[in-house]
Order: sequence, then structure tokens, then C-alpha cells
Amino acid sequence: MDSNPALCTAIANHITTSPQQRITFARFMDLALYHPEYGYYSSDALKIGFKGGDFFTSPNLCADFGELLAEQFFQMWEILGKPVPFSLVEMGAGQGLLALHILKYHQLHYADFFTALEYIIIEKSPTLRQEQQQRLQDFPVRWCNLEDIPPNAIAGCFFSNELVDAFPVHQFIIETGELREIYVTTDKNKKETNAPFPSFVEVTGEPSTPQLAEHLDFLGIDLAQSAYPDGYRSEINLAALDWLSIVADRLQRGYVLTIDYGYPGSRYYNPRRSQGTLQCYYHHRFHDNPYINIGRQDITAHVDFTALERWGERCNLKNIGFIQQGLFLMALGLGERIAALSYQKQPLSELLQHRDALHQLIDPTGLGGFGVLVQSKGLDNTETSQLIKGLSLPE
Repeated sequence: MDSNPALCTAIANHITTSPQQRITFARFMDLALYHPEYGYYSSDALKIGFKGGDFFTSPNLCADFGELLAEQFFQMWEILGKPVPFSLVEMGAGQGLLALHILKYHQLHYADFFTALEYIIIEKSPTLRQEQQQRLQDFPVRWCNLEDIPPNAIAGCFFSNELVDAFPVHQFIIETGELREIYVTTDKNKKETNAPFPSFVEVTGEPSTPQLAEHLDFLGIDLAQSAYPDGYRSEINLAALDWLSIVADRLQRGYVLTIDYGYPGSRYYNPRRSQGTLQCYYHHRFHDNPYINIGRQDITAHVDFTALERWGERCNLKNIGFIQQGLFLMALGLGERIAALSYQKQPLSELLQHRDALHQLIDPTGLGGFGVLVQSKGLDNTETSQLIKGLSLPE
């Protein structure tokens, strides 16, 4: 398959020098996606969009997604008493399209807010950061690492769209009723056949950290129940909890807005979902084999929103609400935008294309079924009592 030989060799060398010559799946996924030279997000292999890409995100469809989020951010600014600056911290900004749509909309419609706005991008991928800097060169945007932001420094909103699903996850499996972790090692059989580059296989062993069992206990998941059969496997995203801890520490007052695909914990660890949620994206096709196309494909796992809610509470984040993306965008005015298309003077092909894009944003079987989690910190009672517009369901 279309794997990067240099990356496979680097991963194999890492395995060879590791105790017991194996690494956790989380470490494998981290190297496959974020190796500084050859990882998918660090190299030219990363392709986002419709033509020649591996996947697309909501901002690729149309500017409306960012413009509706811009409406939500403006209301957040008003709720907080119009602080100056109001910091918008976008974590994992992709190609910079979402930032472009948000900033353009604020500049055009909310000049006072635009003047008060401080836009910060947290981006791990040097390839994407370069593309973002080119696309946003006409706007006052700054880039930094999340760890570089001082504690309690941000009044505003930390937000992300399809970020958490790409954090490296630990994989576990139940064997003879016991929790076991899935590790990755080199395929010795392939080595003997003089394969052009190393390939990898899974092995199981004792959990690499007690945090895995502690996390399941924290969520109230009892794998000892007879409902969980031998061979049941799933993921645990410890990196998401570390990330949320840092975000909460840096936020003084304001919001955390997380948009991604995933489930509440009760659905995530449903016994009938016996093979987990891991997915790989390659040329707009998805499958569940992370050991092919290494360095050339995206690897993701669905987000456990219950884990983010409960961990956020530990970090002094208050749960404001959780809703599907389609309902969130409708509450922000997407329905009115669809209705207004009938009165716009534009070529029929463009109108139909725009209408299709808007419908995709709210399709409950696709992007519209994504989860939107809103959390807050440091708000007083009056501020907390003001309903976030995107969470206001129609009566």
C-alpha cells in the first residue's frame, strides 16, 4: 500500500529501542500523524478538500459555517460585557478557511467587535501553519503554542472544529474478562521476506498506565459486566483530557466551544459497539486499518463528549450545553439563510450548489450530526443566566 517508507522505518526504530520492543497504539498514532518530518500532519501528504484530498470539513463547504459561528462569538462578547481584548483562540485551524470566514464577517458586520478582537491560532502542523499565514496575511492574527499562553490569560473563547478526534488514543481489548492494552510491534514475518519497508502488527499486554482503568471507572463503565464479551475493543483518549486541562488553566473567563464527531459515554462504550470507533481517511474513503498508507492517511477516533464534560468539571469548567451541529447552526440562523436563497440573483447552478452545502451542514447523518459542546469558566450568575444563542432550541 501507499505507506511512507521513511516513516515506517522511523516507527520501527522507535519500537526496536522500546522496552519489550513494542509501543502503545497511542504512540504509534502520534508518530503516524505528528512525526516532525514524515507524519501525516507534518508533511505534504496532508490534503484537505474535495479535489485530491482525503477528507473535507465544514469550512470547505461554504463560508456560512464560519459566519454563523461568528454570530455566536459576537454574542459571547456581549454576554461578557464587551471586554477588550476579546481573545478568540482557534485550536487546530486547518487551512485557515474558518478563521478567514470568521474574521471577514466580523470586519464587515461588527466593526467594534473586530477592533476588540484578538485572534490566536494554535497549530501543531508546520505545513498547515504556513498555509494559514498565507491565507490570513491581511488580518491581525498571531500564532503560538497552547503551552505558551500564561495561566488565566484569556478572556474570550477557546474553540476547535474537528481537532479532538485526531488526538492519539489508547486502544484496549477484553481478554478472558480482563482489561488489556493493544500494542504495536514490527511484523517479523514481513522482515524475513525482505519487504521494502517495515510493517506492523498488534499484540496485547498489561495496560501501560493505570489511567486507563481509572478513566473507565471515572465514567462509570464496568467492563466486568457480562454484556462486554471477550474481544470487545475500544479507545480511551487521555490526550484529550490533558488538552482540556491546559485550556481550562489558560482561560480566565469565557467559553470553550468544541465541535467534533462523537457520542455521549453511554453510546461510546455501548457493548454492541464492539470494535471501537477508529477510522482512517484516504482519498475520501474511510476504513479501519491504520497499518496501511502510513503517513499518507488521516487516523481518527470519535470523541467521548461525556469524558470532556466530566473532566471539564474537574478543571472548573461549567457545562453550558451539548447539542447537534445541525440544531446549533439552525438556532444561529441557518434556516433563514436557506430561505433567503430563493430571493438571491445568481446563476441557478451556484444557487443549487450553495443550497446543497447548507443542507450538508445540517444533515443529521453527516456533519449535522456532529456534537457541539459549550463550557464556561469565570462567569457570574448574570452572565451564566444568559442563554447561548446556538443552544436555544425552537419551541
